[in-house]
Amino acid sequence: MDGLFAVIPAHNEEKHIEKVVKETKKYVEKVIVVNDASKDNTVNIAKKAGATVLTHIVNLGLGGSLKTGCDAAILLGAKKIVTLDGDGQHDPSEISKLIKKMESSKADAVFGERPFDKNMPLTKKIGNYFFHFYSKYLFGIKVRDTQTGFRLFTSDAYKKIRWVSRDYAVASEMLINAERSHLRYVSEEIKTIYHDDNKGTTVLDGIKIANKMMRLKFR
Repeated sequence: MDGLFAVIPAHNEEKHIEKVVKETKKYVEKVIVVNDASKDNTVNIAKKAGATVLTHIVNLGLGGSLKTGCDAAILLGAKKIVTLDGDGQHDPSEISKLIKKMESSKADAVFGERPFDKNMPLTKKIGNYFFHFYSKYLFGIKVRDTQTGFRLFTSDAYKKIRWVSRDYAVASEMLINAERSHLRYVSEEIKTIYHDDNKGTTVLDGIKIANKMMRLKFR
């Protein structure tokens, strides 16, 4: 817990952010919520729940929010950073699971891996299978679930995987940078709670991610 900071991107998450922050606080030293130009009461709820809240005046997307939060965590002295979604999709109690995996494997980063079972919406399952093979073919990435937002990495690893993507392509770019930097990274199975099948990456987002990955291949 010492030196472990959580970064939670949030855009209009007033429904779930209180529970996410309160549960996450049990396992980390500090919770940073990045309010990505929300138009609801996300900010006040997150602050009352005990989070440090950083606000984007304009929407910068998932990648932009994660970068803002991780940069702030580094400035505040974080030794390790865990990222998780603000919509309650991840179980904060599994932060301990990721920490144990990092310690046992001596990894620089641990990427959560959702089970591709009946609970995963079909569109997400198809998309995740595609990006698994696409990432392995283009970059030799060794994890099956390349799109989950539940991730743990050291502060030194963050400096090597720091991304430029502002959108959902951040998930893939992070892995690509980890592979290119020869970091030791592993995966760990996590539970996932699907509140809204339509939330998250769309087919159009998937096409954008695939195109961004192709451009990164030749960067």
